[in-house]
Amino acid sequence: MNRTLFALAASAALCAFAAPAMADQALASAKNCMACHAVATKVVGPSFKEVAAKYASDKTAVNKLADKVIKGGMGVWGPIPMPANSQVSEAEAKKLVTWILATK
Repeated sequence: MNRTLFALAASAALCAFAAPAMADQALASAKNCMACHAVATKVVGPSFKEVAAKYASDKTAVNKLADKVIKGGMGVWGPIPMPANSQVSEAEAKKLVTWILATK
């Protein structure tokens, strides 16, 4: 019985740490970010880890990148443009960017 309770407690603790990251990855999937990006590997666009590394010291990155998520952009990562994502709200864009910048 104690062993079962310990296993349940350990599982709950792991879920508590994984849930926020999964929730933001779920939002990225729901908003079609994962069609062109992945966490650790380049797909069409840069990986989220590459984005996090590039903007690690930029204090304005959240607002700047959230704007780019919504309006699209071109030229920073090469010739392929990032399309506008008007279905993403400003709050969702900031949540996504905050999560992306934390993927070190």
